[in-house]
Formats: sequence, structure tokens, C-alpha cells
Amino acid sequence: MATLPDAVAVDRPLPGRPPRWGWRVVAAKEFGDGILSVRLFILILVLGLPAILAIHSTAAFVGNNAQSLTGVPGLFVAMFAHQDPNSQVPSFVEMVALLGPLLGIAFGFDAINGERSDRTLPRLIAQPIHRDAVIIGKFVSGLALMGLVLGSVTLLASGIAFVSLGVTVGPDEVARLAAWFVVAVAYLGFWLAFAMLCSVVVRRAATSALAAIALWIVLTLFAALLVGIVANFLSPVPATATTDQQIANAELSAQLQRVSPGTLYAEASQYLLDPTVQSVDIATLVAQESNSRAFPTSVLGLDQSLLLAWPQVVALIALSVGCFGLAYVSFMRQEVRA
Repeated sequence: MATLPDAVAVDRPLPGRPPRWGWRVVAAKEFGDGILSVRLFILILVLGLPAILAIHSTAAFVGNNAQSLTGVPGLFVAMFAHQDPNSQVPSFVEMVALLGPLLGIAFGFDAINGERSDRTLPRLIAQPIHRDAVIIGKFVSGLALMGLVLGSVTLLASGIAFVSLGVTVGPDEVARLAAWFVVAVAYLGFWLAFAMLCSVVVRRAATSALAAIALWIVLTLFAALLVGIVANFLSPVPATATTDQQIANAELSAQLQRVSPGTLYAEASQYLLDPTVQSVDIATLVAQESNSRAFPTSVLGLDQSLLLAWPQVVALIALSVGCFGLAYVSFMRQEVRA
């Protein structure tokens, strides 16, 4: 009887050897559990209802002012970034920035300490998989679940906007919305990574959830106040301040605000969803208003918008990767079999 070549026999996984892609097994199991959980449907409602309300309010305003808005470039995707000026309802992008972190916190606050509380982590590590496959698989499954929630809400909002306006959506607008979706997932990935870091460092799930929610509240409600205090201290604006002093203070405030992932996400969304936005810097905007000939208003292509948004996107991804790296190193250094 013919035997297999030695090369084929060597490629066979040996009994007890961890699979080469063990994180895929963990991610598939976590995704399967999460997609049928009550938590997922609650989060769809929490994010979906306000987001749909936002896009419906903007679409109603556009429909009532259809004649004055005729010929506006990228009107379909611009509805996601702008709100009805006569309404208190924020835009779709602002709703995602405000409520999106709840997705990351909900999927990550008990990723590790939940296994500790159920006493399943030692048995999970005892399986023929590497330890790092556990945290990587949980992070990948969390990203996939958040992408599923955000994608479902975005498609539903797009359908409402399309039916309300009845406009033809071009390939450029679809590509802009897809690029924004990637940026939004990276923004939510930061909150997932931070929640997993809290889950690794803190033993109790309730405490890790409170820590993640505390950072979300600080960055959402008090970030502008704290940044204003620091900017006024480093670049004071006296009562008789000149225009240059005011611009310097505003630029410093803008730079300090970019430490927050919410600011990076908001600026990248402006570039991607509004083809007329050429800059978000204070000095450039002031110069554009004072000298419209030097800075003519024009429509940018998707490649140009991507170049403008690239620094914010890279910074946002770096924050997410850095936060997950801290969680990864902390988990790998812990004793989990005790």
C-alpha cells in the first residue's frame, strides 16, 4: 500500500498541538454567542432609533427645501454629517459619536473578567490554543459584532434617506459612505479596546464597566471644558486680545481636542461625507472667509478627501492599536490558571 510522502505527514497537526489560527476558533464561538444574545438587539435599538430619527429629521429638512438645495454636491452623504438647523436633533454622525462607544463598552467590559467570574478562563486556556488567541479572538469578534450593528443601522438610515429624497446615489457617494464606515468602526474599536483593557486589569465586570463609562462621560461632556481651561492657561486671551491671539488660542484648543478619539472621528467624517470641506483648521477657515479668491470653494474628489482625512484616521487607528496592545501585554503577563 502506498504511503504519504514525508512532507505531507509533517504538515499534519500533531495531537495536542495548538491550531495555527486559534483566534479564529475563539472569534467564531464568541460571534456565534453574541449574534443571538439579547445584548445585541438592545444595542441595535439604542443606536438605531436615535440614528434613524436624526437621518429622518435631516431628510425632512432637505425635502422641504429641495429647490434651494438643488445642485448641492454630495447631498446624499452630506445628510449623514449635517443636521436640520431648525431642530435640536443631532446629525447621524454625531449620534454615532455619542452612542457608538456604548457598543464597544458593552462588548468588551466583561471579555476577560467575565471568564474569571464564571471560572471558565483556566479551562479555556487549558484547551489546545495559545493564550493570545483568547484575547485576539474576543477583540475580532467584538469588532465584527459592532460592524454588524453599525452596518445594519447605516443601511436602514440610507434606505430612509433614499426613499425620502428619491435621488440617484452615485458610486462616489457609496464609496464615501463605505470609507466613513471604516473610520467609524476604527472609532468604536478604540472603545472596545479600552473596555477590554479595563476587563483585563480590573477583576470585577461592574467596576470595569464603570471605568469605561467614566472615560466616555469625561470625553463626551467635559472634554471641551478641560481643553478650554488648558488652552487659556497656555495661550491666554486678554480682554483686549488681538485677532492673532484669538486664533492662536483657538488653534491650541483644536490641537488639544485631537487627543480625544471623538474629535478625530468627527474631523475625518467631515472630510469624507462633505466633498466641499477642504480644511478644519481655524487659521485656514479664517483665511478662507477673508479671502474667498485665494481659497475658492470647490468639490473635492474622494482621493483628495481621503488624503485630508488620513492624519485623523491614522491617529485614530494608532489609539485603538495602542490601547489593545496594553490589554494584550497585561493579559499575557497575568497568571490565569490560579
